[in-house]
Amino acid sequence: MNNIVVSSKSWHRNYIREIEQRTNSNIVYIEKQELLLKNFLEEYQPRYVFFPHWSYIITPEIYENFECVIFHMTDLPFGRGGSPLQNLIVREIYETKLSALRCNQELDAGDIYMKKKLSLWGSAEEIYLRAAELTKEMIIELIQKDIKPEPQRGAQAIFKRRTPLESDISKLNDLGRIFDYIRMLDADQYPNAFLNTEQLHMEFTRASLKNGYIQADVKIKLRTDKDE
Repeated sequence: MNNIVVSSKSWHRNYIREIEQRTNSNIVYIEKQELLLKNFLEEYQPRYVFFPHWSYIITPEIYENFECVIFHMTDLPFGRGGSPLQNLIVREIYETKLSALRCNQELDAGDIYMKKKLSLWGSAEEIYLRAAELTKEMIIELIQKDIKPEPQRGAQAIFKRRTPLESDISKLNDLGRIFDYIRMLDADQYPNAFLNTEQLHMEFTRASLKNGYIQADVKIKLRTDKDE
């Protein structure tokens, strides 16, 4: 049996061999957008095409011809849309579910295969690694059990993708909230929490909430037009 894993994050590559061994299947790993083509996938006739972390649009010719499974870090249908981790923590939601759902034409609205509990404590990098481990186990279970997805149920809520300017912590006046902002943006390729002065731009990572203060790493540079 062939399956395909599509991810723009390198940490999912580390799980491919374990998935193959535990499911007795062959896994084709794709990390470049230009390889996600119908004719390329047809060569392998995959049972599933899994998308643990993918920042690009999945075209109809892919999800209409292959069983595509995406993973979303909310208890769907609550939290459809962008930046789920950050949007949850901003709302002071610290426990969520990782939803595995079938990809269709509507954003994050496909039928649900399964959900697993996921803690949102720690830095964004730590949470994403925790989610990657959980995703691996969900992929293995889906391959082994051939689970049939069911329609989403419950109240809907739509999240908007957050912008880099929303990483500004200058308007926050609560240490717990500042700590949340720093940690939820503390991952590779994410816009770190920042503060600007008239001449300086400061970015914060590796935060620790102490008794009455926050200890964190800070990168300080001269302010440029890009830091407005």
